[in-house]
Amino acid sequence: MVDSNTSSGSPEETQNPNPDGNAPSESDLALDALAQKVQESLALEKRHKFWETQPVGQFKDLGDTSLPEGPIEPATPISDVKQEPYNLPNLYEWVTCDINSEEMCNEVYVLLTNNYVEDDENMFRFNYSKEFLQWALQPPGYFRSWHIGVRVKSSKKLVAFITGIPARIRVRDEVVNMAEINFLCVHKKLRSKRLAPVMIKEVTRRVHLENIWQAAYTAGVVLPTPIATCQYWHRSLNPKKLIDVGFSRLGARMTMSRTIKALQVTGVNSHPRVQKDGTP
Repeated sequence: MVDSNTSSGSPEETQNPNPDGNAPSESDLALDALAQKVQESLALEKRHKFWETQPVGQFKDLGDTSLPEGPIEPATPISDVKQEPYNLPNLYEWVTCDINSEEMCNEVYVLLTNNYVEDDENMFRFNYSKEFLQWALQPPGYFRSWHIGVRVKSSKKLVAFITGIPARIRVRDEVVNMAEINFLCVHKKLRSKRLAPVMIKEVTRRVHLENIWQAAYTAGVVLPTPIATCQYWHRSLNPKKLIDVGFSRLGARMTMSRTIKALQVTGVNSHPRVQKDGTP
């Protein structure tokens, strides 16, 4: 999941925050509290300078029941959409990525493998296979023009990437045609060049050209304004290896043998709702 786009995912504000008349759920309250806490913790100069200029829900609007139900920014005629790509710095150029090309797919794979989401110590990164990328980026009705790369003009090296795929997402009682934005990646050596906002605006422009005006995206950080959050857990399948390479560490008063035993998968389902054959 990733930073994403400007048309993107405009979180919908509601005139009545509880249309069914019920009290807010615990998850709603937790989300509001998280957003409020993040906003209060940010000094003015550190707030989201880019996202605060975009048609997405803003922290300052939390609790404003006067905002209408529906998209933040209404659709406009396609003829009004910018027809030419946004300008990149002179050293770089846009490229539409053909993920079915072995050479191009390998370029994307290498870029993501070396520069995509990683841990705080820069030791571990997601490693999406080329086959997975081809599957994930080509759902029914996909647009190749939404697979966007940035090359260095002189060397033709691929140094940035962002994608969109079409999605149909239910918003209350309405099914909305959207873009799902993903795989925003900029080469580590170019992180200070402000390429990401331009890439987000460019993928937004291309999405608009297909008469789609909303998008969804995920990020590992809090951006204005989350409409949902999730927490997930990992179970270590090879704890000895993960500890040896520094990904994990032994817990307090734990030995390696006790850790391996505690995390071993026995093959026998222990949850009472799971049958012996593994079905719910």
